[in-house]
Amino acid sequence: MTLLVATVIVHDRTSDTLLLIQRGRGNAFGAGLWDLPGGKREPDEPVTETAVREVAEETGVRLRPEALEVAHLVHGRTATTAPDGFLTVVFAAHEWTGTPRNREPEKHARVEWVPASRVPAAFVPGSRAALDGYLGDGPRLTLRGWSG
Repeated sequence: MTLLVATVIVHDRTSDTLLLIQRGRGNAFGAGLWDLPGGKREPDEPVTETAVREVAEETGVRLRPEALEVAHLVHGRTATTAPDGFLTVVFAAHEWTGTPRNREPEKHARVEWVPASRVPAAFVPGSRAALDGYLGDGPRLTLRGWSG
């Protein structure tokens, strides 16, 4: 079964900053790398609710599902926790409430606003492709691990 994941590009257009997380060194996936906040869908949960829930759980920031915009799709053939592949729906959000903080210090090293012009090089590859597409008005689909 394909794992469904939602991540969010929380973009403050006024300051041109992005809300990013740095995964902890002990993380099974992307240890030490920067990433977009997000995570796995729960049973009977629409993907927009997954995005809202995961961002709140990780950062304390509150989003409205109806304000999310689809920015990118990442379809991976396999992953550490998804041997049958995954589909990540990457949303963009330009409005939120709350002050970001690291609400999962056992999983993440940091939660920070980062200038869009200075995105760290050490980034989860699929998320980086989505972010680059969003910032540069580039591709809206990334295929990972598929031949041809």
